[in-house]
This record gives sequence, structure tokens and C-alpha cells, in this order.
Amino acid sequence: MKPLDDVISNQSHTAETKSQAYAGSFAKLAPPPAASLAEERRNRKQRLAAGFRALSALGLAEGIAGHITMRDPEFLDTLWVNPFGMHFGHIRSSDLIRVDESGVVVEGDGVLNVSAYAIHSAIHQARPDVIAAAHAHSIYGKSWSSLGRLLDPISQDACVFFEDHVFFDDTRVLVTEKSEGAALAASLGSHKAMILRNHGLLTVGHSVDEAVWWFIAMERCCQSQFLAESAGTPLLVDPENARTARAVPGSHFVGWLQFQPLWNRMIREQPDLLE
Repeated sequence: MKPLDDVISNQSHTAETKSQAYAGSFAKLAPPPAASLAEERRNRKQRLAAGFRALSALGLAEGIAGHITMRDPEFLDTLWVNPFGMHFGHIRSSDLIRVDESGVVVEGDGVLNVSAYAIHSAIHQARPDVIAAAHAHSIYGKSWSSLGRLLDPISQDACVFFEDHVFFDDTRVLVTEKSEGAALAASLGSHKAMILRNHGLLTVGHSVDEAVWWFIAMERCCQSQFLAESAGTPLLVDPENARTARAVPGSHFVGWLQFQPLWNRMIREQPDLLE
């Protein structure tokens, strides 16, 4: 058996080598920085509206449930979120509302979902690195959440979440209090994703794009594992290779990059979201 230090060193070297293989392409695809806070705010709001449209297009919207939030780039203790009761497929940038740390709407005309505030305000307060968080009642995510299990590394896509997601084992499925949101945020810790018992999935990111993509990817991983286990016992990627596979596809930049085809589709097919 290899000494632990040798294993860790080899994993780090392999992951770095894999990252370097993509470095040139990633550099060419990276977006230019915003010229001002106002431009950054506009960009984030448009991406947030596109995120809702994307979830709707993929069949992940359900009634009045679900919310995606993003941190304002200037007023860091405030969040932009979807107005309560509006279908994901109709949301435009101008429909979004901004709420302060007390849950008061300070910009926009919509109504705030108290669960969105309880969950997301706690996460953003606990995680200064998080720009956006996504949660919806998707069919495979909420089904998987009833099993009390983490996802297994049964594919390259699933390796993105290997050792980077947690199970929130709390029977209070309706979150309305800040204390409940704080418990959820504490359980999330530094991870990118969470399975909420009997509730569904929640993901976070260093960009709106990343948070939305992780949600879509995690939903698909739940679906994939259901399918695999319905036919037999899936083969697992071993931990060493799962960590190596996570290093590139599971990075913040690739999370952002994976969303770009959906962004381009949304603004081409539904340009009104930019309004």
C-alpha cells in the first residue's frame, strides 16, 4: 500500500497536469472583467434571469417552488432573487427583486418568498465566496433526497460532486426561519452542493452560471444513478481517480463554462429575458 503522503502528492500532480492540458483553451474562453459595478450588476442579473429560463426549459420548474439568488456586487449584504409566484420561464432581468439582510425588498416590485430568504440569506452570510445559490423541486433531486444517501462516483459527471456535497439530515422540510437556514448553511460548510432530506437539491457557485450549472448537473446525476441502479450495481470510480476527475470538471471556471451553451441558447431564443 502506498504511503498516504505519496498518494496525496500523486493526486495533486495528476490534477495539476490535467488542468494544464486545458489551460490554453480556458484562457481564451474566459470572459473579460466588467468595467464597473453597474455593468457587473447588469451582467449578473441577466445571467440570473437566464438561469431561471434554463431551468424552465429543462423541466426543472415546479409551481411556485424554487429560487436562485445572487449577491449584489456593490451592496454585498443584499441579494437579488426571483419574485414569489412568477414562473421561471417568464422571468426577465427587470423582474428580479433585491432584498436586504433583514428580508426587506429594497429594489423591485415583487413579493419575497420567505423560504428563499431564510435559506439563501444564511448561505450568503456564511459563505462570502458564494455569489449565487440555486434550489428547485426537481423530480429526480427530490426523489433521491428521500433515500438518505450521497451520490456515488459512477461517472465522470458524478465525480464533480465526489467529496464535495453533503446530506442535510433534518426532517423540517419547510424552511421559514433564519435559525433553520443557519443550520442548513452550517451543514453545507465549504461544499458546492447539498442534498436536503425529503426536499431536494441546493448548489452554490462563484458565479450565477456555476451555481445554476451545478444544480442541473446534480439533478442529472440523481437521474443517472437511479437508472444505473435499476439495472444492476454500478461500477464506481475509485477515490483517487474520482478526485482527479473532479479537479478540472468540478472547478469554478468549468462550472461557469458549462453554462455558456445554455446562456447562448436562452438569449437567442428568448432575448426578452435581458430586458
